[in-house]
Amino acid sequence: MLENGYADNTLKGVHRTGKMIFRKAIEMEKIKRDPTEFAYLRRTKKTVQDLESTELPNYLEKEELNLFIKTAENKGLDLDYLMFLTLSYTGIRVGELVALKWKDIDFNNHTISITKTYYNPKNNTLKYQLVPPKTLMSKRIISVDEEVISNLKKHLKIQNKVKMRYRDSYHDEGFIFAKKERHPGYPILVKVVETRMKRLLKLSGLNEALTPHSLRHTHTSLLAEARVSLEIIMERLGHSDDQTTKNIYLHVTKDMKKEASQKFGQLMRSLK
Repeated sequence: MLENGYADNTLKGVHRTGKMIFRKAIEMEKIKRDPTEFAYLRRTKKTVQDLESTELPNYLEKEELNLFIKTAENKGLDLDYLMFLTLSYTGIRVGELVALKWKDIDFNNHTISITKTYYNPKNNTLKYQLVPPKTLMSKRIISVDEEVISNLKKHLKIQNKVKMRYRDSYHDEGFIFAKKERHPGYPILVKVVETRMKRLLKLSGLNEALTPHSLRHTHTSLLAEARVSLEIIMERLGHSDDQTTKNIYLHVTKDMKKEASQKFGQLMRSLK
């Protein structure tokens, strides 16, 4: 595929999908071992032209994120505010969000455990699968803000009332972001999150080309702006090595480096 001119991201996507398929086959006892266990992608050496032409992914500035979250709170549909608040404040992937269960939330310690992701290529509500996270690093525990925990508690009370209404017809598998009507209890589809985001972006007057994954990039940029180290950011996102995250980090922190240089210069001048 490399020889045929496919992009690096395409190759990585095929590689990840293959690994997910074989991991699922092992779970279902169709095969005994993963034939891709020791497979790896040959890294292509980047040229100067590649580095100079690297484009950063779209993400929201902090003022834009604040506007987006407020729009979700005031004009969002059911679940919108909690969905996008959680995505924005944690940086988790949309598949990880949809797969979240109440047992993954530690209300006392303010953490969320990421142990699985949602897989449903045919968008059939009843035929979803929960599969292992993208990589070994993707399995992680994330500290979350009180704002997220508080809204999760409110949602739990609402959901318990819905369960009482539907009783035995409720698909009670503990999903947080579960449907209320028509197949109540089943996790919402990823495409629903995408459609809801597009609606809110339009209402906010923001770039409609942004996706739920853009909130992950936004989380990265704001952590970098808050001077959180790259190592901690990558651990929080569940990355062992991700060039996009590094690019965003380097872009956001370049002004900090200028500031460091200026402070050093001021210090030396003060000694004269």
